[in-house]
Parts: sequence; C-alpha cells; structure tokens
Amino acid sequence: MAADGGSSSLQLPCVFSPKSRQFLALCAQDGRLRIWNTDSKTLHQEYVPSAHLSATCTCIAWGPCRTVKEGPQRKKRKSEAVQVEEKADLLAMGTAAGTVLIYSTAKGALHCTLDGAHSGGVNCVQWHPEESLLYSGSDDTNIVEWDLQTGKTRSKWKADRAAVTSLCVSPDGKLLLSAGHIIKMWDLDTKEVYRKFTGHSTAVTTLRFATTRPPDSNGLYFLSGAAHDRLLSVWQVREDGKDKNSVVSFTLTDEPQHIDLVTSNSKEEAVRLAVVCKDGQLHLFEHFLNGPCKKPLSPSCTVQMSDTKESPMPIPLLAAVLGADTRTVMLAYGSHLQPVMEKVEINTAERHVCLTRDVQTTLSLSMETTVSKVKTPIVNAKSKVLVPGLPGHQAPLKGTSQGSEKRKKDTDTKEMSIAERLGEIDLSTISEKGASKGTASLQTDNFAVLLVQGLESNDASILNKVFQTRKDMVIKKTVARLPLSAVLPLVEELTKRLQGHPFTASLMVRWLKAVLMHHTSYLASLPDLVTQLGVLYHVIESRVKMFHKLTKLHGKLYLLMTQMATSDSSKMVSDVDHTAKLVYEDESSDEDEASGDEGLPDEDSDHWEEDEAVEEAMTEDNQEESEDEDPDSRTESKANGEEDMEHENESEEE
Repeated sequence: MAADGGSSSLQLPCVFSPKSRQFLALCAQDGRLRIWNTDSKTLHQEYVPSAHLSATCTCIAWGPCRTVKEGPQRKKRKSEAVQVEEKADLLAMGTAAGTVLIYSTAKGALHCTLDGAHSGGVNCVQWHPEESLLYSGSDDTNIVEWDLQTGKTRSKWKADRAAVTSLCVSPDGKLLLSAGHIIKMWDLDTKEVYRKFTGHSTAVTTLRFATTRPPDSNGLYFLSGAAHDRLLSVWQVREDGKDKNSVVSFTLTDEPQHIDLVTSNSKEEAVRLAVVCKDGQLHLFEHFLNGPCKKPLSPSCTVQMSDTKESPMPIPLLAAVLGADTRTVMLAYGSHLQPVMEKVEINTAERHVCLTRDVQTTLSLSMETTVSKVKTPIVNAKSKVLVPGLPGHQAPLKGTSQGSEKRKKDTDTKEMSIAERLGEIDLSTISEKGASKGTASLQTDNFAVLLVQGLESNDASILNKVFQTRKDMVIKKTVARLPLSAVLPLVEELTKRLQGHPFTASLMVRWLKAVLMHHTSYLASLPDLVTQLGVLYHVIESRVKMFHKLTKLHGKLYLLMTQMATSDSSKMVSDVDHTAKLVYEDESSDEDEASGDEGLPDEDSDHWEEDEAVEEAMTEDNQEESEDEDPDSRTESKANGEEDMEHENESEEE
C-alpha cells in the first residue's frame, strides 16, 4: 500500500516505498520524478515525463511488493534454492491531464500508460493489495478500475457530484473508500454504495483504514483528513448503520500532508499514527480504538526540526514513516529538490522534541556522493576564459595539466594593490591641455569594486576619491553595478555626508539620485526600511522646510537688485534738449480751419495741372528763404513749405 492515501493537487507528492522503506519517491516543482535511496542517501533514479510541464504529476502511489525478474539466470539446485525477496517495483503517477503513468524502478523506465478514461485531472490513485488492479479518482467525478495486465479499463462508475479527491482500498481488498465532500464506502464486487459518512465541510484529502477487522464486527475503523482542517476524524463502521458521526478526533497544528500508520489487528492492539502537517511539524499518536471518545486527542509527541544558526529557522518535514520499534522513525526533510533522509530515535516520553540539523553540510555531502554527468572541459593554458562575477574580480579557469609537465607560476603578472589602482585612476573631471595621451581612462568597473571595498573597510580616502567624480554617466554606471548588499551601506554613507559641507552635499545628491533610480525596488522590499532611512528622511525634510524661507529671501533680494539696477541705468542716460529747432506760426484762421483736411486732395478740382505748377513755384521760394537758417532744419522747412502750399491752394479754390 502507498504511504499516502491521496494527495491534493496543491501539495507535492512525497511517498516512501512499502515494507522495507528503501526508496523515497517524490515529484518536485519541475515536474520530474526522483527516487532516492534511503540507505545510501543518494539519488537512485530520475524520470522526466514527456509532458512534465503541461501534465504535472498530482499524486503518487507505490504498488504492492513483488518478485522482480532482473534478466536470464541459470537454474539453481534445490540446495541452492533461496527464498526470493519481494521488492517495491511499480509506481503509479496520476497527472493533471487525466492519464496514469506506471513506472518500473527495476527497469528504470516507463512500464505503461493508462489513458482514455478520465476527462479531468487525476487526484488520487490506489492499488489493490492482492490483484493487479489500480483505482483512480478524477475531477470528472468518476472512479476507474484499471486492469494492469491488459492496460485497459475494467469498470468505470460515477462516484459523486463533486470531484473525487481521495481513495483507499481495505486491507482485504473487498471495500473501497472514496471521498469528495461526502465519504462513500463501495462494495468492489457489486460496485454499489455500502455506507455514507458526512462530516467534513471541505474536500477530503486523506483516507486510511486503521484496522483490519471485517465490517460486520463493529471493529472496522478508518480515518479521514480534509483540506484546511486541523482535525483527523476516525469513523466506525457499525452493523446497525448508526455511524453518522465520527467517534474519535485527533488534534493537529495544521492541515495533514502525509500520514503513516500501523494498523490494529485486535482490540488489545493500539493504532500508531505519524502525521506530518503542512507547517512542517510531525505529530505522533497512539490510541486504542474501542468505541467513541468525546474529547479530541492531543498528540503524545510533537517533533520539530531547526537549523544550527544563531537565530534558528525551522526546517520543514516532508514525510515520516514509523519503524518496527515504537521509538524509531524515518524522516524526510528539507527541499523537494534535495531531500534529506534520516532514521532517528525519538524519546516519546517528552511532549515536544526539537531536532537541530545543519542542512547545508548534509546537502553538500549528499551532492558529492551522487554521480555527476557533467564533464569538466579541458581548457588550454594560453586561452583566457571570461566568467561572470563581480566586476573587477577575475576568476579564470585553470587549464588541466597535460602529460607530466609541471605548472609554472607566472611571476610577472602580479595583482595591483589598492593604492596603485587609486594612483592610476584619473579622477579629475576637467582634463588639462598639457596632459599626456597615455594616462589611464576612467573605468567604472574599478569604481564599483573600489566603492564596495571602501564601504566594507570604512576607508575614508577610498570613498573620498570615488565620491569626487561629477560625471553623471559614471555615477549611474557605478551604482548600477553595485551588489545589493552594498546598497544600504552606501545610503548610510551618503546620509552622513549630506549633513556636512554644502559643497560635498551637492555631490552626494547626485549619488543619492542614482541610487534611488536603480535600487528603489530593492529598498522597498526591506522590512525595516523606515528605521534604515529615517535619518535621511529627516535631513531632506529639514532642507525642504528651509527651502521655502530661502525662496522668499531670494525673491526680496531679486526685487532690491532690479530696483538698484534701474536707478543706476537712469543716471547714465544723457539730458534731452527740449528747445524747439523750428517754430512755425499760422497767418490766418482760415488756414487753421483747413488744417484738418491737410494732405487730402480735392476730388472736384479740375485745375490739377495748375495746382502742381503753383506748388513747384512755392517750393522754390521756400528753399531760398531757408538758406539763411540752420542746415539741420532744411528738411523740416521743406515739409512745412509743402504743407503751406496745400493750404493756399485749398483757400484759392474756395
């Protein structure tokens, strides 16, 4: 039987092999099936289904142990005849696409594929303990009985209105438990409902038979666990059919994820139970099933795991199985990609047990023992290999020694010290005219490395050299190449320097702007961001409050300066001569009346030729009179003379 009666699609399946507990089968987040050897703590086999990403594995169940033929063998004599050991071989995997994959650990390959019966994803698979039959429950509310000898469906029937989330076959192979929201017990011979049990408000994820007694003896018990439920309910199958409520309940700290139990064969034998919850804790129970119990039973022992750091973090338990001894438990903990298997002895006299383990050391040891399929390339010693890493730190691959030649150390290439690097970097912002062309150019990768070194060592000279640059592009690239661990120390250093001299504060603002542009998302993810940036916030707030007063003062000073500038410019303007150059007096009042029509020729005048001749004569007379006057006023007198002639012509016409 499988170690897990049924798994929810949200949980990653993790199952120990029956009887010997030699193998641990689990499907990780990448959809691959991995089988680990619990004795050697190494990866035994790995299988990648063809549709491991689209049709992920939702449930796993080990088949009953059987004798496996591993190839042609010679006939043995009767004296040599030894009883063949049965091993766990077949493994059933239900997928989200509605197919069931049968994997053989003896062959290390896929045995067969069962498909064509389910229209929805498979939620649970369960083996028949004796015959070569397999049962599967799906989202399409159907249960399918598969014949593994032919690879086809033997029967199919509708189990419930809702999806079938869990299955369990009785130890004698005559009854089948199925569950959605309602638990039903089926007679496998007639495929009819034997009993119904109601009591869970959510989908049932686990079903297990707790006793091996026949159903008509009032001694058949089974337990069930549901999603988001912190109780395991135990149900009794009674002869009179009055079994509507659960008789016993076990209290848990979270939803049950993996259950292993040792069944009870008689009333005098207790049921031993190991439950791994979703929060990573293990609860051990031991109870005699003999009628109802009103109070919920608390675990006899609770086991937790943590690492060995100063502030210990919990290590989640994935699965646990009980050993032959009451104190021995096989544990699987850590990550689904790299689980750690360990057999421990637990002092069940204590209510709470905490085991401390160094997971990183255990992982590194187990990874070294596994066979690596990656070959290390042979690199020529003369070639240069570029590897990713922190800019400025080079870690080239060393070429392997060919033949019996010894490696010679290159004494010419020496790593430069920090002082030499600082000396060679040109940090001046304005290049001088007489500077030589061979000076080293500004390199932003060296800036990033130097900035990290300066922050780690609190070296003021390195930080001063780096912070002196004013090129925005250099600042942006340097901040962009900083590792995330150096962002907070940089912000703290900038905050200190912002409170100093205004000249340095103006430079620090550029660096702070670049940090906020590149690393705002990282800073927002920090839980203690308010305490880390509190000083910087107060500095900015005080500067902003002072800025309002400074703008008022700037406006007043600007007004004063403009008034002083206008008064100075008015004094420099030369005095204007207001005396008239030419004064003209009118002789008669008729000309004043006609002055309004000056410049407008009379449309009714038919003597326009005579008018022109008279005008020319008058202009000549005016030119002779103006010769005695100032030469500057000639143009004005000419214009006045022409206007005078126009007035005279108009008066004559009248």
